[in-house]
Amino acid sequence: MPALLPEIWLHWDPKTVRERGERALQNLRMDFLMLLPGSKRVVLEVDGIQHYTRNHGTVPDSTKYAEAMAGDRDLRFRGYEVFRFGHDELRDRDAAQPLLIDFFRQLLNHPPDSSA
Repeated sequence: MPALLPEIWLHWDPKTVRERGERALQNLRMDFLMLLPGSKRVVLEVDGIQHYTRNHGTVPDSTKYAEAMAGDRDLRFRGYEVFRFGHDELRDRDAAQPLLIDFFRQLLNHPPDSSA
């Protein structure tokens, strides 16, 4: 049976936070982790404006975007499949519901290949 877990930390280490600050772990927190049969691990991320801007959304920041993409690559190398949603896709419940139903239907009917 699939399990959906919110706000998961990959390799949580409080010592790292104390010594290096919270930025040291910024790419290690997942919005949602879904565990599927066959040891398949799926990360679901919801990206708001803070993922690609600074100064509370007033200034585009390509460095922040690059850091998020590097985090995706790292998760994939560790065996996770990563799917990202834009905040605006999920803002309106009536619009988000069919999108998510279709997404989960496709995901569960064609789960990622964990051997890749």
